[in-house]
Amino acid sequence: MRIPVSWLIQQLELTEEHRDLTAEQIADAFVRVGMEVEEISTLGPVTGPLVVGRVAEIEELTEFKKPIRFVTVELGDPEDVDSDDPDALPASTQVICGATNFVEGDLVVVALPGAVLPGDFKITARETYGRVSKGMICSARELNLGDDHAGIMVLPTGETAPGDDAIDLLGLTDKVIELALTPDRGYCFSVRGLARELACAFDLRMIDPAAIEVPEADSESVPVTIEDSDGCARFVVRRVTGVDPTAPTPWWIHRRLMLAGIRSISLAVDITNYVMLEMGQPMHAFDTTKLKGGLSIRRAKAGEKLVTLDDVTRTLDPDDIVVCDQTGPISLAGVMGGASTEVSAESTDILLEAAIWDPASIARAVRRHKLPSEASKRFERVVDPALPPAALERAARLLREHGEGSIQPGRTDVGNPTAPAALTMAMDLPDRVAGIRYDRGVTVSRLQQIGCLVDFGTGEDGKPSVTVHPPTWRADLTQPADLVEEVLRLQGYDTIPSVLPPAPAGQGLSPKQRRQRAVSRSLAEAGYVEVLPFPFVAKTVWDQLGLAEDDIRRRTLSVSNPLEADRAELASTLLPGMLDVLSRNVSRGAKDVAIFHIGQVVLPRTERVPMPEVGVEGRPSDEDLLQLNGTLPVQPAHVAVVLAGHRQRAGWWGKGEQASWADAVEAAKTVARAAGVELTVHKADLAPWHPGRCAQLRVGGFPVGHAGELHPKVTEAMGLPARTCAMEIDLDALPLTERRPVPRVSPYPPVLLDVALVVDDEVPAEELSDALRAGGGELLEDLSLFDVYTGEQVGEGKRSLAYSLRFRAADRTLKVDEATAARDAAVATAAERFGAALRA
Repeated sequence: MRIPVSWLIQQLELTEEHRDLTAEQIADAFVRVGMEVEEISTLGPVTGPLVVGRVAEIEELTEFKKPIRFVTVELGDPEDVDSDDPDALPASTQVICGATNFVEGDLVVVALPGAVLPGDFKITARETYGRVSKGMICSARELNLGDDHAGIMVLPTGETAPGDDAIDLLGLTDKVIELALTPDRGYCFSVRGLARELACAFDLRMIDPAAIEVPEADSESVPVTIEDSDGCARFVVRRVTGVDPTAPTPWWIHRRLMLAGIRSISLAVDITNYVMLEMGQPMHAFDTTKLKGGLSIRRAKAGEKLVTLDDVTRTLDPDDIVVCDQTGPISLAGVMGGASTEVSAESTDILLEAAIWDPASIARAVRRHKLPSEASKRFERVVDPALPPAALERAARLLREHGEGSIQPGRTDVGNPTAPAALTMAMDLPDRVAGIRYDRGVTVSRLQQIGCLVDFGTGEDGKPSVTVHPPTWRADLTQPADLVEEVLRLQGYDTIPSVLPPAPAGQGLSPKQRRQRAVSRSLAEAGYVEVLPFPFVAKTVWDQLGLAEDDIRRRTLSVSNPLEADRAELASTLLPGMLDVLSRNVSRGAKDVAIFHIGQVVLPRTERVPMPEVGVEGRPSDEDLLQLNGTLPVQPAHVAVVLAGHRQRAGWWGKGEQASWADAVEAAKTVARAAGVELTVHKADLAPWHPGRCAQLRVGGFPVGHAGELHPKVTEAMGLPARTCAMEIDLDALPLTERRPVPRVSPYPPVLLDVALVVDDEVPAEELSDALRAGGGELLEDLSLFDVYTGEQVGEGKRSLAYSLRFRAADRTLKVDEATAARDAAVATAAERFGAALRA
């Protein structure tokens, strides 16, 4: 929120000590009470002659492609010009201008030659468009008064005259403070709320703009019926007739709106916006003559339409709150009025409306119709339910004063908003929370400063307590902890000592943590890069992965308030996020990618367990913790790997090696070795992997994951490189082993033998390796597959698998005969299990 410093200071009863408050001191005070100051903007600076001028004559230069005007501006009475004074203002000047939003007779701001505008922009007389321009007519943005650059700034008539100093008139020595307000501080979206915070910070009295005398309502302005009390807690209207529609907005209102970032429209609309900024109560003005019968407040009906003030026909939702007359909806409550009852340039009979709407309903309507506004911003954050009568009275009096309107007797006030509930708190609770002892009376005085009524009493323990009645504008004070926060905040968080608790001796990492770090380190050493994918997925991703309709991975949990509306599901597998990271890297030019991630997936329970209510007065019991954990979904830790492009890059050493399903399987083995478990590989068929290039990973006969090459349809649907490979293992499904391996170095030489076995194509190489290990016994130290051959020499439906076997004895030098016997035993076992035969 943007607000000029001069307006804030005007709402404080300044003492001699605070008579010369600066913008920087005010900003520091806001920070002390817990508010964030984004920027302090200095208006101007402007030096040199900047004066008010009256447009006397406009010559349209039609020979150019864009609108160009040669404007004569009067700067004063020619008889008052002192020709002997070189610094005297000329009686008039002529300037070139491209804006078209002013007419003859308008008052404008003119920068004469010699003036320097913000940005060190120097004004000089210069020839342009075939004319000599002796100055410049200024817009608000050129004077650093706001962002409006749509046209020239036109001043209201009657409050100034040509030749007046525009620097003083515009208040260019003022400063503007911009604050980033949190949603719980809805009352601070007004000068009233901000001034109250400053009064607390400086221990000053505040001038409350809402503290005005509101006459009793002896009759109704317009009949009003609230059909939906949940959506509308209060609805108040006041009628003003005889308003001069041509009356200009007073300059002081126009200037404050402009500095706050709100564009001036008309007197009636400007006054409602001004009161909104001043008090925090959004308002709406209806043209009374366009209303048909009384008003009613209800939810919209399915299919109803409303043309809003921006001339857009909107289809209403049954959740929308609308204001209706006999013809139907005339306003989208709290968001935008309807065009049918708009206050126009001919409107003289104005019906002012101030209401209290349901914050959640307004927030949903804003997002649904994409119509954010200053009014909805305040309604979403809760508006003081006691404000509407005072705000209407203030707006009606301004219309009477500046628009010559006549306030009609009576006021319609329907609804019954609930007052904040009283809270009881131990007197010393703020002291105990802060860890310091505040001076006597601090708690009560601080609570009274924010508008609370405080009654003294005695608690159940016999100690002093206070019963606090929060003010109507502080709907956020709902528990004693909120009152404690207010006392600590206003006393200053910097006064609370920082004492670090003693750190107990740690017990080191848990076995699961040690295993996860070992897995992460092993994959990084193998050349994989760790990534942190987005943890939420869209429902459409399961179709892209080719999962069956009954696939258990489609069962997910939805997030109530997702960061991205189209990604509201918690992932049941790491693959969608990993493939998204791969796609992003490939789109940025990375051709060879090898990434991994260790993270939790979310698996919903088959039955929904209600969440137990646990208080905050102490630590939950073991039974409460057990019930709480029982309501949570299962969240096992998984590890996933994705590869694309070359696993071994090409270079001077030779051709590169394309990543394949075998690399994904090897990554799984790397994980297993780091976790200290024995992994076996079995043929499988599971989406999103390729049916013929998918392996199931097992530990102790139990499946823990899959690895292989992704199906071509999946890579095409997700825009991934061809032959992309992936692996995912349930890390929590692996048994924990206390494993501290010590390398064994044998002093005896090995015996190296090779063997080539011919088997059916259907025999997995991993299972054949297991058979050789079983037959080779203890002497077989290691084996590795180094060649696979298919062709005429081995026959159709057959393939040759060549292994390198390493035999070694731990206590002696192994003889060749012993190694040969062990090799023959290994081959015999392979022949027994799979019909393997030695290749000739």
